[in-house]
Amino acid sequence: MFTLPSRRPNAVAARATLSAPLRLDRRAALTDLETGTFDVLVVGGGVTGAYTALDAASRGLKVALVERDDFASGTSSKSSKMVHGGLRYIEQGNLDLVRHSLLERQRFRRNAPHLVQRLPFLFPILAKDGVFDARIAKAFESLLWTYDLAGGWRIGKLHQRLTVDEVLSHAPTLRAENLKGGLMYYDSRADDARLTLAIVRSAARLGAVVVNGAEVTGLRTAGGRVTGATVQADGEQIDIRARVVVNATGVWADRVEGMADHDHQPQVRPAKGVHIVLPWSKIRNDCTVTVPIPGRARRATCTRWGDVVVVGTTDTDYTGSTDDVHCTREEMDFLLEGAQIAFDTKLDASDVLGSYAGLRPLVGGKEGATLDMRRDHHITVSAGMVTVTGGKLTTSRHMGELVVDEALGLLGRKAKCRTKNLPLIGGTGYDAEATAATGGVAAHLGGRYGTEARFVSALVDENPELGEPLIEGQPFLKAEVVFAARSEMARSVDDVLSRRTRLRLFARDASVEAAPLVGELLGAELGLSPETVAAQVEQYRADVAREKSILFGDNLLGANA
Repeated sequence: MFTLPSRRPNAVAARATLSAPLRLDRRAALTDLETGTFDVLVVGGGVTGAYTALDAASRGLKVALVERDDFASGTSSKSSKMVHGGLRYIEQGNLDLVRHSLLERQRFRRNAPHLVQRLPFLFPILAKDGVFDARIAKAFESLLWTYDLAGGWRIGKLHQRLTVDEVLSHAPTLRAENLKGGLMYYDSRADDARLTLAIVRSAARLGAVVVNGAEVTGLRTAGGRVTGATVQADGEQIDIRARVVVNATGVWADRVEGMADHDHQPQVRPAKGVHIVLPWSKIRNDCTVTVPIPGRARRATCTRWGDVVVVGTTDTDYTGSTDDVHCTREEMDFLLEGAQIAFDTKLDASDVLGSYAGLRPLVGGKEGATLDMRRDHHITVSAGMVTVTGGKLTTSRHMGELVVDEALGLLGRKAKCRTKNLPLIGGTGYDAEATAATGGVAAHLGGRYGTEARFVSALVDENPELGEPLIEGQPFLKAEVVFAARSEMARSVDDVLSRRTRLRLFARDASVEAAPLVGELLGAELGLSPETVAAQVEQYRADVAREKSILFGDNLLGANA
């Protein structure tokens, strides 16, 4: 483990030690924003902005990161949750992106072993109506060899051809009448919101000032250069001084660019991804199974997460509001239809336990299907502001490295990148296999917090009531809400249920039942008034009710309302 240049930690984040958790004090962070002058100000608290802040802080720069809502509240909590090379990119002829993505995948697995796990992917071979049939399976297997040789081998397993019985051992409810066998290869998955949060907190551990709920409303300029930003936070206006500003706002990048250049022409083309959540008992798969979507030139993945299965697809053109994105009834129906055709199980809207939709910030043209667009990142520099768009979760570390290289050029400084081998907070010394073998609460906490799980357990030791579940039937503890408030800068009921625990995604109705208790625990920790807590709970309920009405209509079918 390397040592960093000596710097005095700011009021927000003293270095984490083996004996105490990292604390994040949002009020102190807001003060630091107002009084400090930063080398780099990162706008956008998604995974790319987070890794940019971490990279800059690890090189000894004075860094601030601001996010208008919550860390990972946009695209970075609503992805397919895959850390992968991308077989489709080989099909598109973009082997360089695949090769680099697979290298970055391995770095994620090494630097965040508690959050990024190996995951087998199964492609059933069918006589007809499959993702591909037996006639082209041989060609597809050649593609898998290319994938393995490009870097897939680093995960410790090569792809393999499966018999019909072997396929059914992994996915027993697959319809067997046309099944001819299968192909399995290996990639990785991650809880995208918690991964982003770990990157943000790792940046804070190295001295970065990180603040959520701080919306940039304007850019400061002097001499034709961007010299900072004005933000609104908690009803106050704060002017932030910075030598370089980084625009890492994803699908909102054009909006920020327009603050600096009123003649800016939009460059980002959003691509929508949608996912629904079904009970695992309906599918019973132990891997990710890829199935066709009837009548559509795309495929869906069915991935187990505990006692649920996430079914989703990505990359449909989107022209609506970037601030109000939902899985629609039509999208839910075609995902259900695809799963119903692939698996011999009864499925309907009443089985949908949750849903989510997100937008990927693609760049590179307005013509053609987003499915066929390349996933390379784009970095531009104008008037002292660095803007990064495109890319994907898997390459976020590398994107952050390249952005900081540009920032250092603007600053006239040099410093070597250190994030390639920099463990994320909770990752150092974590043994994923040993933790998983323990089962129960220890495995649950370890898979979410890594070596920081002991700090959550310590809260339970101090107050045994915090060891109780937030809601029966779900693994999340009251102690996790307390830890989220003290160490993860959770400000609201939605922060906890949508991103710190993921209850809203995987158990929507249970999350509504848990909302009052979450509000009570947050109120006690953050000193919120009863009126504020009540308003947060009511807002959460209203947001979920709207989500359900978009999916199910007036009858709220399947919502257990």
